[in-house]
Amino acid sequence: MTGRWLILGAGALALVVLWGGSREPVERLATRGALVSASSGPDYREVALRLVTESARVREGEFVRINGGARDLELLEDLAIATRRVGAWPLVTLGSDRMTRLMYDDVPAAFDGLRPELAVRMVALFSVNINVDFSENAAVLDGVPPERIAARSRAAQPVGDLAREFNVRTINLGNGLYPTRQRAALFGVSRDRLAEMFWAGVNVDHEQLRTTGLAVKQVLDGGHTLRITNPNGTDVTVRLGGTEVLISDGVVSAEDERTGGAATTVWVPAGEVFTAPIPGSAEGVVVADHFFYQGHTVEGLRLEFSEGRLTALSARSGAEVVQAFYDVADQGRDLFSVVDIGINPEVEVPDGSRLVAWVASGMVTVGVGNNAWAGGGNNSNFSIYPFLPGSTVTVDGTELIRDGELVVVPMLGMQ
Repeated sequence: MTGRWLILGAGALALVVLWGGSREPVERLATRGALVSASSGPDYREVALRLVTESARVREGEFVRINGGARDLELLEDLAIATRRVGAWPLVTLGSDRMTRLMYDDVPAAFDGLRPELAVRMVALFSVNINVDFSENAAVLDGVPPERIAARSRAAQPVGDLAREFNVRTINLGNGLYPTRQRAALFGVSRDRLAEMFWAGVNVDHEQLRTTGLAVKQVLDGGHTLRITNPNGTDVTVRLGGTEVLISDGVVSAEDERTGGAATTVWVPAGEVFTAPIPGSAEGVVVADHFFYQGHTVEGLRLEFSEGRLTALSARSGAEVVQAFYDVADQGRDLFSVVDIGINPEVEVPDGSRLVAWVASGMVTVGVGNNAWAGGGNNSNFSIYPFLPGSTVTVDGTELIRDGELVVVPMLGMQ
């Protein structure tokens, strides 16, 4: 895997929907509280309007690429309509688990190392990408040799690199929480409960997230040493200051556009503050009670670090799945790469579940391998991101998170 940015175009079926006609005025914007109904589910028109006008800030005349699957065709249509309503031009493309798998089963391995030229050339055409997670089965590539997946990830790296270089505003809807049956089963919750949590997270007040994110950013910006501890045995320290601290609050703001690069990508449900620590600074142990990789569950994942490098990888069960991809990966696969703090108050981890989410308030996630999406310089074609719920995080001895509860906001007196 090559990080969190969704690489598009390597096998997507393009459906052109460039609608003409006069520009319609936007009569109303998405209103919070109307995105989802307990009886009928999400209002896709409101979701689409919010993603287009608030998150991506689409402007008249821009080209917008919208990617997703047949499951969400109505949402993709509404995203295209919302794009035209502000005078921009949509292109809708489709992906699927079936096509993802057949791109390996029916396409010769000799083509794996070829750069996806169409996708590369398309990057310069679009000011905005809106990606809707279409995957139903995270284990869809079971049985595909890891070296083939690694080769394609390596070949596709220029797509993400160019998108960041050209400051393409990218909105990714899903963020590991899209309510599929398989994901709900892995998490140990009902699909309805997962859907409720997902749409509540989508509907969060972005301004509230921004306020909380700035408070966390202030602590990280002013700190030197960050330590993560957890009753499960996690105890790791890193030095801060490797890259700028970034906030994913669900909106690519004008400030984000000026910053450019990784700042122009957000994930929805939103609510993360993340940074790449100083390379070579990580020391200690990370233990993830439950870790999901390629659709498989890894129990008791244990990672040991010295001078910023992974020196040992083990688990009670499932380590072989991760090890197989690690063994065929490029340089940078062994580097501690990112610290991510969740700040979304609407996403709560149910007691007794195995659910993990980047954005849950007080969640701590760390990374090994690729961190280009976080503004780092590690572009390896391998990455893992263990979640550490219930952790305590200190910055220069001051608590940022205590036992999984975010404490920085009341500490700074911010609401």
